[in-house]
Amino acid sequence: MNILNLIGREKELFIDDINSYGEELKRVVSNSSFLVIGGAGSIGQAVTKEIFKRNPKKLHVVDISENNMVELVRDIRSSLGYIDGEFKTFALDVGSDIYDAFIKSDGKYDYVLNLSALKHVRSEKDPFTLMRMCEVNIFNTDKTLEQSIKNGVNKYFCVSTDKAANPVNMMGASKRIMEMFVHRRSQDINVSMARFANVAFSDGSLLHGFNQRIQKLQPIVAPNDIKRYFVTPKESGELCLMSCIFGENRDIFFPKLSEELNLITFSDIAIKYLEQLGYEPYLCESEDEARALAKTLPKEGKYPCLFTKSDTTGEKDFEEFFTENETLDMDKFINLGIIKNELDFDEEKLNSFENRIKELKNSMSWTKKDILEEFLKLLPNFGHKETGKYLDEKM
Repeated sequence: MNILNLIGREKELFIDDINSYGEELKRVVSNSSFLVIGGAGSIGQAVTKEIFKRNPKKLHVVDISENNMVELVRDIRSSLGYIDGEFKTFALDVGSDIYDAFIKSDGKYDYVLNLSALKHVRSEKDPFTLMRMCEVNIFNTDKTLEQSIKNGVNKYFCVSTDKAANPVNMMGASKRIMEMFVHRRSQDINVSMARFANVAFSDGSLLHGFNQRIQKLQPIVAPNDIKRYFVTPKESGELCLMSCIFGENRDIFFPKLSEELNLITFSDIAIKYLEQLGYEPYLCESEDEARALAKTLPKEGKYPCLFTKSDTTGEKDFEEFFTENETLDMDKFINLGIIKNELDFDEEKLNSFENRIKELKNSMSWTKKDILEEFLKLLPNFGHKETGKYLDEKM
């Protein structure tokens, strides 16, 4: 499967910057120790492999998914082999006391990279998953930052999202609030972040779902009115590593918008995807028709598709990596832009937010509205886009 072709590109996005800084990257990585949190997700695996192939002194990977961790090790052993340094994986929940014990037992790293996140817009559909999003995206980040400071870590990196720029959904807003908490900790440790586009065929994404639908002989469904930028898994790993190694305190790296970064609809990718597999897309009018035809059409070299307009909560009309109020450095790299941030946070508001969320959790009873009210105190211009419909209600 040619991912670059599917997302409308011929060239790897960051290849010029990676080549220009290749020797420096290799020198720094080979002389450093790393902890990758959330390292078994799609971006985490990509980052882990980018570090591994540059022969680090120590590379520890933590993730809650035992199965994905096993696959990561198999993938690395089968493609990259071994390194001279120490490579270990740990199936741990970062929010647990067991993880805290793990950090206490060693915790000595030059770089900590946090790729752990609840990343789906659909995760705001119920108040309980939404609360876990707050826990993972905001408070686990703050916790691991505090631990890194205590252990003398040289640099902490975490992933934000393009959806944090003028957010319209709770996921993007949670990452924007995370950035505020990161700013507070940046007084005591160097931090950098990245905002980037959709990672093509990442775990749980709509494009990854195409693979599952084909394996199960189920229809391909996609919106035909939403255009998005895409990076490959490898590019996501490169972007994170570049920000981690070369980012100055509070820098946020992002892909420059250029002719290389192509804006494309999900339905157009679906058509290209099916054509690469040798199928002719067959456009259906309803879910029932698509489900029924999935049993017969593939034998004829055709594949049922349902392309519709998006009407679910939290879908942003367009993508942006920065706002008009943010200061940019567009000159340092060829295909990477940098948001240059001054120290900016409100101690009182952050403490109030943290205390109120803890109160809600301890009460064992809260609503989505309760959490939204706290988000709005930190983000008064948060334009939450609520339609009352969620992706789980569609095929």
